[in-house]
Amino acid sequence: MAVPFIDLRRLEPGFLEAWAERSMALSREARFVGGPDVTALEERLAALAGCPAVVACANGTDALQLALRAVGVGPGDIVLVPDATFWATFEAVVNVGARVVTVDINRHDLQMDLEAFRDAVRRFTPRAAVLVHLYGWGTAELEAFRAHCREISLPLVEDGAQAFGVTWRGASVYRDAEIATVSFYPAKVLGACGDAGAVFCGRSELADTVRLLGNHGRVSHYEHGLVGWNSRMGGLEAAYLDLALDYLEDRLASRRSAARRYREALGRVGVLAAAPPDGFEENGYLNVTLTEPSRRAVVQAALRRHGIGFGTVYPGAMSEQPGAKGHLLAHVGGDTAAWLGRSVLNLPLFAYLRDEEVDAAVAVVSEAWTGVERDGRGGGGA
Repeated sequence: MAVPFIDLRRLEPGFLEAWAERSMALSREARFVGGPDVTALEERLAALAGCPAVVACANGTDALQLALRAVGVGPGDIVLVPDATFWATFEAVVNVGARVVTVDINRHDLQMDLEAFRDAVRRFTPRAAVLVHLYGWGTAELEAFRAHCREISLPLVEDGAQAFGVTWRGASVYRDAEIATVSFYPAKVLGACGDAGAVFCGRSELADTVRLLGNHGRVSHYEHGLVGWNSRMGGLEAAYLDLALDYLEDRLASRRSAARRYREALGRVGVLAAAPPDGFEENGYLNVTLTEPSRRAVVQAALRRHGIGFGTVYPGAMSEQPGAKGHLLAHVGGDTAAWLGRSVLNLPLFAYLRDEEVDAAVAVVSEAWTGVERDGRGGGGA
């Protein structure tokens, strides 16, 4: 059975018809940039997250840059980022003129290591830090990170691009963040019909600054209070996201069910699929299977032969990227992020993935895994 790594065409009955009606009405009324569709979406997102205000923007990378500038990061400043994340986290810091210090992750939850973070704060006196909620959950030390940053007045930007729908202790992971960002790239748990993003703000004055920055610094149409840029969300993207929100709970339930099925089935054959820490309910964004390089190569070859899609999210640490040269001030901690890049394997996981498709992927992995053990070509499990 061939199984795609991701399939965005699996939509609910009636979704496309409802979208056709919305897009026709929007086009008829020329609600293309900003306007009531964007405002309604922002209000709905703020209510879901339990935060004071949400500002929609053009994409998730812009959301990070808007957040960094809103908390005062500028040229020459130092910003801490985890060594395991998507490149956008790193380049957002560079694009606002700041320098990056990467901080290693830990093997417990694959998130930024708290002790390494505290060490980096002592050594480099950063202007801000970025905490990434990686893989559809977050760090078990979330409260400790937030409390430490509040205590020393260090702005903490939470990169929640992969975390929409994640709950922490029963509430949205964004609820108590000073400022958090999200990507609505189509492949995300809540995806738009194109690029889109948003900034979740814990204080209304932060939201005011973010809104100015993302719309040319406008205080009126031709009066500009500061230098910003153009990062407005389009009406089509806002309308699509608003419609998709109507189906979010069903999509989350499907993703979470598939993620649990992977963990249980892989665990029975001794393959480790990472799980969220206690206190988190994941959103089912990714399956995170941990292996080691020799086994991973064999398993990947078997998946290719059987037409099973897979990914490696992400194959390299930020501190090792060629583009980091000249922008990376230092790295703090060990090499766990590099280990993760060599070890991680992601199996198909998306909304409405069928049980038999999960089982097909697990069967191929299991056969390849046990074959490595029989041939003596691999070490022990991760």
